[in-house]
Amino acid sequence: MTWTSAWAAVPVGQVGERRVIAVDGKSMRGAAVDGLRPHLLSALTHADRAVVGQLAVPDKGSEIPALKDLLEPMDLTGTVITADALHCQRDTATWLIERGADYAMTVKANEKRLHQRLKQLPWRDVPGYSPLDTGHGRRVRRTVKAIEAPAWVDWPGAAQALQIPRTPNRQGPQAN
Repeated sequence: MTWTSAWAAVPVGQVGERRVIAVDGKSMRGAAVDGLRPHLLSALTHADRAVVGQLAVPDKGSEIPALKDLLEPMDLTGTVITADALHCQRDTATWLIERGADYAMTVKANEKRLHQRLKQLPWRDVPGYSPLDTGHGRRVRRTVKAIEAPAWVDWPGAAQALQIPRTPNRQGPQAN
């Protein structure tokens, strides 16, 4: 067991009583070799943004199978895994559930039918929470709305559907 995987077994980065880990891939700028930029898939805790795992992958498309390799050494029991739309795959959701984890994944056009059906939910009738986030020269308002997943959502472990539209505004003299 490596130091990183041993450390990842410690309940750090908890939000309330749950450990929450984000999985995300990034290409490294300024580090290209023969025109290819290194691409890393990382696991970070939400609470303190500590890196608890990282793998080099050939490219963005290689992130999907690498997610399991990245998280395999960790005890995921009771952990919430967050991931972008690239990882919104039935196989990934099933694997996480089998490992005792819950998940929050973005649904976009890569799951076209599910995405279209979720857009048809009665979002106007759902109350939302809309904090203003200020940083990086921008002000962004994200409205978070959550409802119970309808029975027709045929997705492994789906319990809720969330909608998070954002409204960006630039800061500075021209800001609204």
